[in-house]
Amino acid sequence: MSSDAEVVIGKLPQIEVCKVYKIRWLILSIFVLYSASNAMQWIQYSIIANVIVDYYGVGFTAVDWTSMIYMILYIPFIFPGSYMLDRLGLRVAVLIGITGTCAGAWLKVASVAPDRFWVGFLGQSIVALSQVFILSVPARLAAVWFGPNQVSSACSIGVFGNQLGVAMGFLIPPMLVKVDGEKGDIERDLYTMFILVGILTSILWVLIVIFFKAEPPTPPSHAQLQTQANEGESVNFIQSIKRLLINPAYMLLLTAYGINVGIFYAISTLLNQIILTHYKDASEHAGIIGLVIVFAGMVGSVVCGIVLDMFHRFKETTLVVYAFSLAGMIVYTFTLDKGITIVYVVSALLGFFMTGLLPVGFELAAELTYPEPEGTSAGLLNAASQVFGIIFTSLYSLLFNRFGDVWANGVMCIMLLVGTILTACIRSDLKRQAAQVKKSSSTY
Repeated sequence: MSSDAEVVIGKLPQIEVCKVYKIRWLILSIFVLYSASNAMQWIQYSIIANVIVDYYGVGFTAVDWTSMIYMILYIPFIFPGSYMLDRLGLRVAVLIGITGTCAGAWLKVASVAPDRFWVGFLGQSIVALSQVFILSVPARLAAVWFGPNQVSSACSIGVFGNQLGVAMGFLIPPMLVKVDGEKGDIERDLYTMFILVGILTSILWVLIVIFFKAEPPTPPSHAQLQTQANEGESVNFIQSIKRLLINPAYMLLLTAYGINVGIFYAISTLLNQIILTHYKDASEHAGIIGLVIVFAGMVGSVVCGIVLDMFHRFKETTLVVYAFSLAGMIVYTFTLDKGITIVYVVSALLGFFMTGLLPVGFELAAELTYPEPEGTSAGLLNAASQVFGIIFTSLYSLLFNRFGDVWANGVMCIMLLVGTILTACIRSDLKRQAAQVKKSSSTY
């Protein structure tokens, strides 16, 4: 297997070799598509909530739950999911995840009938459960396959897959399922949408079985070399969790990260209802605005990943991105009724920073908690996001229905201010960077 970089470290006569392999980009690309195929189904029902309500004869709350089920199932299952990722490796975890994603997608094909909403919800739940084998992977995959000068960029590209899927989830359903169609037309449109997703996930299942590898023959970095050396020791998963929970800097990040992502989940889940409040018959606009938010977040993720690899200023980057997320949310709050064009522009600003925080948070967590497994630290971050997502989605829905979007968004702004303050209080203890420097200093 060829390599495009090689570093030799250690002291004679024992030589340890770190290599990065070209196949890492194929591995990362497959993961991005796999992650996207799962994430695109998260908002699949909610972004066309008015159509789903009319077709299946259910309430908006039931439709909101098709999104919230992703958050609810993640919380209890992230712990066994992270354990399996740490113990069984990337390949087994990803195979389990794509199998569940594919099975749930095909089950939703069977849900196309006005009395089968429960079948679709069951399929959605299986896909949601499979998410535990996705969200914690980017940081782990980047550390296992990529060298120290690419690890942050690789993590950001891995997170990019989730954002790409969310973008597709915003865009495709309103395009395929027309609001003004007859019931028979809507039935055909739903069937088309579900079967296309089923075919996509089936193709990805085959690609993962054939091409996805657990790890390279040799580690890509000094830090990963040390991690693999420690794997020979007995590492207790519960003890690892406990060490994370008593790490003050990590707990501040956990709370701040959960607030930011939880608010993003709330806005995304209720976006269709928010936009239709100000602009009637704008269901397609809601989908495209959601796409703009996520697409801008993709750009933000990649930019932040590059910045981290260039300057290694993890806390400072996190704080700046968080502060601009707050600024974007304030502007969003007071411009929703100022015209659809302004909403597009402000949504892009909000998305760039709010979803751009995702890979930055993963990488800062890895730095603060090294040598704990990246999958475990990322898994807890995601669990916190789901908890806050449930809380904020329920709270936003309550405030929105009773007092309107200004009050709901105003409360979200206050919470982002709290998150910004918590981020500022994080002590910048970059343990992974320190390990890399220490190991490199022994190079002969």
